[in-house]
Amino acid sequence: MQDDNNKNMILASVLSMLVLLMWFYFFPQEQPQVPAKDQLALSNTGDVVAPSAGGVVATAPTIATTVAETREVALAKTQRVYIKTNRIEGSLSLTGARIDDLKLLDYNVRLNDPSEKVTLLSPAGGPAAYYILHGFSPAGSLSFADVPTASTIWSVKDGDILTPSTPVSLEWDNGKGLVFQRIISVDTDYMFSITQSVQNNTNGDVALAPYGLIAQKGPISRAAYGREESSTRGVYILHEGLIYQDGEKRDQIDYKKLPKQTLAEGASFFSAPATKDGWIGFTGKYWMTTLIPDNSSFKAVSKYTENSDQYQAETRQPKITILPGQTIEVQSRLFAGAKEYSTIKAYEKDSGVLEFVDSIDWGLFFFITKPMFAVLHWLNSVIGNMGWAIIALTLLIKTLLFPLAYKSFVSMARMKELQPEMEKLKEKHGDDRQAMQKATMEIYRTKKVNPAAGCLPIILQIPIFFSLYKVIFVTLELRHAPFIGWLKDLSVPDPSSLLNLFGLMPWGTPDPTNFFVILSIGVWPILMGITMWLQQKLNPSPTDKTQAMIFAWMPWVFMFMLGGFASGLVIYWVANNTLTFLQQYTIMRSQGVNPDILGNMFKRFKKEES
Repeated sequence: MQDDNNKNMILASVLSMLVLLMWFYFFPQEQPQVPAKDQLALSNTGDVVAPSAGGVVATAPTIATTVAETREVALAKTQRVYIKTNRIEGSLSLTGARIDDLKLLDYNVRLNDPSEKVTLLSPAGGPAAYYILHGFSPAGSLSFADVPTASTIWSVKDGDILTPSTPVSLEWDNGKGLVFQRIISVDTDYMFSITQSVQNNTNGDVALAPYGLIAQKGPISRAAYGREESSTRGVYILHEGLIYQDGEKRDQIDYKKLPKQTLAEGASFFSAPATKDGWIGFTGKYWMTTLIPDNSSFKAVSKYTENSDQYQAETRQPKITILPGQTIEVQSRLFAGAKEYSTIKAYEKDSGVLEFVDSIDWGLFFFITKPMFAVLHWLNSVIGNMGWAIIALTLLIKTLLFPLAYKSFVSMARMKELQPEMEKLKEKHGDDRQAMQKATMEIYRTKKVNPAAGCLPIILQIPIFFSLYKVIFVTLELRHAPFIGWLKDLSVPDPSSLLNLFGLMPWGTPDPTNFFVILSIGVWPILMGITMWLQQKLNPSPTDKTQAMIFAWMPWVFMFMLGGFASGLVIYWVANNTLTFLQQYTIMRSQGVNPDILGNMFKRFKKEES
């Protein structure tokens, strides 16, 4: 029975590692069903024409973009109104009234290098085009010539620069009796408010349908974010692509799952049910753009135009009829910025953006990851350092699990105490497994030992480990978060390396894509291996030599395999191992077992020598 128990423990450990390595392959994020193609007519200008069935819902134009110039040249080609707050800066183009230039001032592309800030939005015509457009689709007797389009030149009616205290007012007169105005404002974080109005000075009714549109050239404009955000290592832990809330549930579609369209085939698109309380946008690892129509039902739509490698997310609102002499207003909001937990949670709580905090990809274990990060975020606000907050979180988790751990460690202490008797039973019964199991069960029954109790902490650690891995991988608060010494970014692996004696030697370390990078482990992964080894020494040793060898190598195998994980996760693992060791050591001493680790090592070494 002892051997069977050891096999179970080995199996549990091996399975934990296999699940860790293969999780992202076998458990991709579930994708919603994409509806069948809907055909729309295309005008000869490349814009999408409203459906022939009365134009009940707006149809946003398909914006063609090419990459023929640098970002700076593309910006200089149009007249602009500057945007400036304490957190963002950029500009909006008077051509199309597009918000197409935005940098996030609180975030550097590279660690400790403020020379280049994260660029979120970029103009059409340059590389990584990514911008937002609002407007009206014509309905009834109107055509696209009667409404402002992506190429319309707006004039500034009021405001020279867009700041939290100074909104900007734009105007365009179509010369046929319709006057379009747009007021754009921004708060102190990342939320823009867009108020569109149309004044009907004609003698007849006018029908229009509002829309909002996010267009981007290629997936999430990764080139603009810098190297750190451009790689997800080919795993499924991170969603990048469309994200939307339809008023009842939040869902998402990866870029590669969006339906493709070509101009020859017509428009194929994803369309969610009409909603009043939803939103739609594109999200990456740390940054997001989101359209949030106010006080109106809308249809959320997204599509990918293969010819131009362009993704679009749209809000299409119902048709509005404007009587002669009447002026109507349509309001909407735009989030364009960093997915900061406290910021988007405030927009959800105070501004009524439904389940906005779920734009962070909490994963399948969301019921653990969300409260876990909430606690971690609070600890960080109290302590002021995310590394120490992770250690405090580990201590809190160990405290909550202590009642279960106590029973487990008491059982393991008794099993370790029975080790000499188990050795005698093995010598007595030899290869007679049936007799060995019967005798072992009798000892366990007599001594009131539960051999399966030792596996319980391992099982409980699996979802906690995955959840913390998810939290550290996807949350912005860990990005460029320092700890102590050489650890300046808890979202990346420990930069120290065994291969250059932790910086003492003049050469660097292998490229992350190099196979030998697995040998380039740092100080914290080594500490993880040591603490895992110490913890293992408190457990009953397998009597089978093969099992004993597997156990002996396991800490060092884990050390190399987990050494490339984010340093924040490795810190958790070291803290968890250390606290587990202290708990188990103390409990074993209280049960009369003296786990003299160094003494036992010395005795074993002397025995092997003799």
